[in-house]
Amino acid sequence: MSQVFPEGRVVHPIEQESFRRLRSRLDTSHLPPLTRAVVERVIHSAADLEYADDLVTDEEALRHAHAALHAGAPVVVDVEMVAAGITRRATVCRLKEAVSGPGLTRSAHAVRLAYEQVGPGALWVIGCAPTALEELLRLDAAPALVIGLPVGFVGAAESKAALRASGLPAVSNVSEKGGSAVAAAALNALLYHPAPPPPAAEASTTVEAGAPVKETS
Repeated sequence: MSQVFPEGRVVHPIEQESFRRLRSRLDTSHLPPLTRAVVERVIHSAADLEYADDLVTDEEALRHAHAALHAGAPVVVDVEMVAAGITRRATVCRLKEAVSGPGLTRSAHAVRLAYEQVGPGALWVIGCAPTALEELLRLDAAPALVIGLPVGFVGAAESKAALRASGLPAVSNVSEKGGSAVAAAALNALLYHPAPPPPAAEASTTVEAGAPVKETS
């Protein structure tokens, strides 16, 4: 039987069984709630348990990003494949209008165009092009979150290391792997996670302190 989750999302029995099997093979119960949601959904999207040790994020950053997302902050993606994987939220992708030039890839130009459109405070989801992530880091974009999970043998790991070094609120991973599906999954994890109760109700609850999945050196 399908389950109905917050905001009316119906979870298919196959997805329920997939998460049950994931949790039978990997204990994520020690992770803070939003970190756990992101780690599990990324692993689910790729059927790759190694992401549990490869992902780098922080619960406090996720809490702020979750609040911004549910308050209506824009979501920018680097390619349409990422947009296609994000459900229940419109996204901004300017790749079709972008053009390459000397020292500038189409993906990098698309980031410039998108920033001109959305301004600061957006959530950026980059799952394909390292040059898009590199260009975002050159801008004073003041993002609510950068999900930087580009894939590839050239520039991917380096761009993600630069993201972590920047101090921006981020979800990234250490290795060269990544891709549109896992980047979209990380954003969906925040979309699907229920919004916190109103402040009056929160006063009687205890919020679990966040901790990163992995500390960067």
